[in-house]
Amino acid sequence: MIMINTITVRLGGRTILDRASAAIPPGGRVGLIGRNGAGKSTLMKVLVGQLEPDEGSIERPRRTRLGYIAQEAPSGAISPFDAVLSADVERTRLLDEANHCTDPDRLGDIHERLLAIDAYTAPSRAAIILTGLGFDEAMLAQPLDSFSGGWKMRVALAALLFSAPDILLLDEPSNHLDLESTLWLENFLKAYPGTLILISHERDLLNNVVDTILHLQGGKLTLYPGGYDAFETQRAQRAAQLAAAKASQDAQRARLQDYVARNSARASTAKQAQSRAKMLAKMQPIAALMEDPSLSFDFPNPEEMRPPLITLDLAAVGYGGEPILRRLNLRIDPGDRIALLGRNGNGKTTLARLLAAQLIPVEGEMQASGRMRVGYFTQYQVEELASHDTPLELMTRAMKGMTPFAVRSQLGRFGFSGNRSTTKVVQLSGGERARLALALITREAPHLLILDEPTNHLDVDSREALIQALNEFEGAVILISHDRHMIELTADKLVLVDDGTAVDYVGSIEDYIDFVLGRNQPKENRGSNPKKKDRRVDAHSREEARKARSAILDAEKLIARLQGQITSIEQALADPASATADLTRLTAGELARRRAVMVQELEAAERQWLDASESLEQQVA
Repeated sequence: MIMINTITVRLGGRTILDRASAAIPPGGRVGLIGRNGAGKSTLMKVLVGQLEPDEGSIERPRRTRLGYIAQEAPSGAISPFDAVLSADVERTRLLDEANHCTDPDRLGDIHERLLAIDAYTAPSRAAIILTGLGFDEAMLAQPLDSFSGGWKMRVALAALLFSAPDILLLDEPSNHLDLESTLWLENFLKAYPGTLILISHERDLLNNVVDTILHLQGGKLTLYPGGYDAFETQRAQRAAQLAAAKASQDAQRARLQDYVARNSARASTAKQAQSRAKMLAKMQPIAALMEDPSLSFDFPNPEEMRPPLITLDLAAVGYGGEPILRRLNLRIDPGDRIALLGRNGNGKTTLARLLAAQLIPVEGEMQASGRMRVGYFTQYQVEELASHDTPLELMTRAMKGMTPFAVRSQLGRFGFSGNRSTTKVVQLSGGERARLALALITREAPHLLILDEPTNHLDVDSREALIQALNEFEGAVILISHDRHMIELTADKLVLVDDGTAVDYVGSIEDYIDFVLGRNQPKENRGSNPKKKDRRVDAHSREEARKARSAILDAEKLIARLQGQITSIEQALADPASATADLTRLTAGELARRRAVMVQELEAAERQWLDASESLEQQVA
């Protein structure tokens, strides 16, 4: 049980947490949510002991291992694979000790402990996690310093997951992931055996992984059972109840005030009036649920333009040397809503930059209307906003020659009116900076809006507002996002960027998710019409695929264990002095016979692995 006991945290003279309390049961799966700037990360730092509360306390079981990603990404010449393996501190220490230990008894204890902690399966587990987070075989061996900050943070996440703490705390873990890696992470967290506290603004992740929502608002914590959809329903009901109670109280207050005003001067009713005046003074006002009036996205609509906006004909594009994408045949018309799918590194951003005219084709043709205006949003624009300028100053420079009214109108579309327009950028939240960047790129009413991961700094409510604004926007939209909820509600066409090209993916986002997870999406359906199967056949296939995956995992564990035991026996045969305690009692002949038996068991386990792999391929083929 984790007990949050009336904690108060003040930062910079502002109260972030105000006597907040909650109880999280062992094994609880909690989604910590709240508006940007509500204090979620602050609470997380209090939970892990990085920040001491001004008042109150945190209680948790003794000897509980906490896992939390550090703010700084790992770096150096070490590879991602070795960085993840080193996260198991005990395994690393024992292996190092085993390499230098000369005491047979101690060496035996070391090997027994290594077997107990599944040390010999560690390389396989590390590779599975890194592969799930998007690393290919070549990337596993490259030095960390050769990767971008986003990929380094994936290594940090992989190391945390590999270390398997009793309490896993994750702060926006999908921010640096693509859709495919987010889906893998979701499945991993579903099966995670420990307590999980997850800060996320991903509606689907919250619905599918957690069983409790911990809502932080106004410095207070409130627990809601269920996922995000259940929370939203309960919050709406609570808002309706509060609104009704507030209306009833306001009416009662008005009646009391009227009575006091009419009867205070009369001697016969003065006491009753005084009594009602005291009642008024004691009446605690009921506050409606807080709403953010600045939660605003309103994209200016462009003038009409004849189709097509852009046509690609066997185009190829890259950055010098071999093209990254070839054989591009794509047409974009006004009003199109296109989502680009595919793992990071496959070329989605390259295609977006080509469409934004930041790159030119090295082969084939690209035709675009000369009058077309493009608004291109990337995370770099959010990070590179001049921190000591105000939104008004930035927009005034960007809209040089326009009237102050036009400048303020564009800012107002995105919630920057009044004092917000003259607040220094450095004082804005991440979500506010993202809104400001969107305001800047749309100041000329673009015909084509290209959004590369626009939701990373936005909370759930802001994402819903963005979805609504995109659906009302009359121009074309190209979207790159790991938020499948946004893709589902805004995109009417999917394009898969993979294998060095981009092709239409005819099917829904759910079909694509099934394909990524290897469920019931045939491989040959990438870029072709998926065949609809009988529901009972689909259910049977999914169950058979689940059994096959479970068999593969069991076989892999058995293979790793047997390989470790065979290695120990071979070491004992070659150097009896290095044998573990359980092997020192055996003669060379007994060791050889035991090895022969284990080799047979290993061959059988490998056959099981092959059979299960073939079965899985049949189910997803």
